[in-house]
Amino acid sequence: MKDNVFSKELDKKFEFDESVASVFDDMLSRSVPFYKQVQELIIDYINLNATNGSALADLGCSTAKFLLEVNAKKCCDIKLCGIDNSKPMLEQAQKKCQAYGVENIELIYGDIMDINLSNQDFVVSNYTLQFIRPILRPKVVEKIYNSLNSGGKFIFSEKVVYEDKKLDKQIIELYYKYKKAQGYSEYEIAKKREALENVLIPFTIKENIQMCKDVGFKEVHTIFQWGNFVTFVGVK
Repeated sequence: MKDNVFSKELDKKFEFDESVASVFDDMLSRSVPFYKQVQELIIDYINLNATNGSALADLGCSTAKFLLEVNAKKCCDIKLCGIDNSKPMLEQAQKKCQAYGVENIELIYGDIMDINLSNQDFVVSNYTLQFIRPILRPKVVEKIYNSLNSGGKFIFSEKVVYEDKKLDKQIIELYYKYKKAQGYSEYEIAKKREALENVLIPFTIKENIQMCKDVGFKEVHTIFQWGNFVTFVGVK
């Protein structure tokens, strides 16, 4: 379905409810620059490092689009798990898994802070940390670190802000130009920004890297960037 969530007046802040879940795949493909290519990059990177029996957890798995792509392209036997705290998202995920006849993806409803993960070789978090309160974010990353095996990879994508305020404003303007090219109206762009205010709180690239290093990751690299969209890899 086409994303037109913000084409009308909303009386609440942004949340991952049924109206968003039903159009989320379209929202991602039109709102996140090079989304498809980044997912392919992450999957290729996972395949370079995976072995039979590797375990992968996707935090904020939404409709399981990424997990289904991993399952379709995996180079070996990888245990796949998706976690999300939105029931509407997981309902969409379950329907998609059933439609594709995929039964080996475990879907878990719950908050990452309340779920015990362990012995993971890969933890993926695409545009999820930015929705977690900044004061709690380091605790989540620490829990991710503790859930990984030695040498495990934390692969995450985030919207970021720039320390240079002028540059930050210019990049945001270029991003809005991109969204217009994807068919979003100025009204939709403005309403989404308003709805996400104080809900999506991005860090700078340096803050994301330092947060990972503070909890113990020995290496943290960026592997993709377009404007204010960045993909990171942390190695335990």
